[in-house]
Amino acid sequence: MEFIPHTTAEIDEMLRVIGVSSIQDLFATIPEDVRLREALALPPGQSEAEVVLSMQNLARRNATTASMRSFVGGGAYAHYVPAAVHHLLDRGDFYTAYTPYQPELSQGTLQAQFEYQSMVAGLLGMDVANASMYEGATALAEACLMTSRATRRPKVLVSRAVHPQYRAVMATYLGADRLVDLPMNEMGATDLTRLQDLLDGDVGTVVVQSPNYLGVVEDVGAFAAASHERGAMMVSTFTEALAFGLIEAPGVLGADIAAGEGQSLGLPLSFGGPYIGLFAVKNPLVKGMPGRLIGQTVDASGQTCYTLTLAAREQHIRRGNATSNICSNEGLCALAVAIYLSLIGSEGLARLALYNHQRAEVLKSRLAALPGVTLPHAAPTFNEFVVRLAGPADRVVERLCADGIVPGIAIARYGLGHDNDLLITVTETLTDHDFDRLAQALA
Repeated sequence: MEFIPHTTAEIDEMLRVIGVSSIQDLFATIPEDVRLREALALPPGQSEAEVVLSMQNLARRNATTASMRSFVGGGAYAHYVPAAVHHLLDRGDFYTAYTPYQPELSQGTLQAQFEYQSMVAGLLGMDVANASMYEGATALAEACLMTSRATRRPKVLVSRAVHPQYRAVMATYLGADRLVDLPMNEMGATDLTRLQDLLDGDVGTVVVQSPNYLGVVEDVGAFAAASHERGAMMVSTFTEALAFGLIEAPGVLGADIAAGEGQSLGLPLSFGGPYIGLFAVKNPLVKGMPGRLIGQTVDASGQTCYTLTLAAREQHIRRGNATSNICSNEGLCALAVAIYLSLIGSEGLARLALYNHQRAEVLKSRLAALPGVTLPHAAPTFNEFVVRLAGPADRVVERLCADGIVPGIAIARYGLGHDNDLLITVTETLTDHDFDRLAQALA
């Protein structure tokens, strides 16, 4: 059954106004040899109830954290999201709001984004955060473009311990010829001793991830200090923002920009998105920020109000003057982060981060005691760590997935570590029973 909203009379009237005699005339510019000659081979139409049933059957074919026990992280984390987050997001006045072009009509959206900015700046130890980016990888790439403009130096030193997909996005944005690898040491951390050798006059940016892709907590302060000595800027990136409930914030340690992923702060896995890019800077860099910045002011009556203070993007200013071609922000995701952080509070965030760390240490010790399992890196980690198995990690992943356990990521697929290395992540969603199952399976 098909549904066409217009009557024959209405179609004839529209064609008359356009100035053509038939609908086919609208396609006259399409060459004859590429036009469809027969009806598409589509299945019969379905009722609403039938469509819902079909979609439910398709959804059941997906493996989720509800149907399988997952120890996968590597940039996307299965944290518990309080029901209140989505309950508030579903309010029509938030859910349908897009871009606050008219501040007099958008005070609720603007205030929510202002609160988001304040919380993110505090979390990352920075002076100012923008009203969000698309996700972590492009936020990092935008940060490198920004530091390159500020320093007028093209080269970017990027740690090999930065998420490999983030590195790929950086290569797309900046060009692979501008990226120079900072190697890792045997501890699983970025090799600080190599930094001085690679910091020449063309290097304007140093990028380090902490916790890095292997879960190791990096010495961000040392990299920031060394970068500044040679006139370069330091960008600290991250995939697990929850870690800053426990470890020192990048801004406090001297980073010029903090740019990474905020998915773990109130957003579900959702098969890869939408996620949210957190982006915060020190005061001298504010005017070069991509995206938009919400500010607080007073109106003509002296009442507190909110407005779009900075929007250095193509839709607002001349393209040649734009600092970024980012065309929107993740407003609804930013609201989810703001609600989540408001609910959990600073003390709750610290307790949750500590719990994640402690639980990961429990599992790490337990697995390291298994025959044939070792810990290749001795450096401190947050809630992710690498174990080296007795055999190829990709085969272990395949075997355990068939038993309903996703044990982690075989990192050799990204050119990192040994073929037997498995990256394992622990969050508060995993139980002692899950630990038992993984340990028994690996044993």
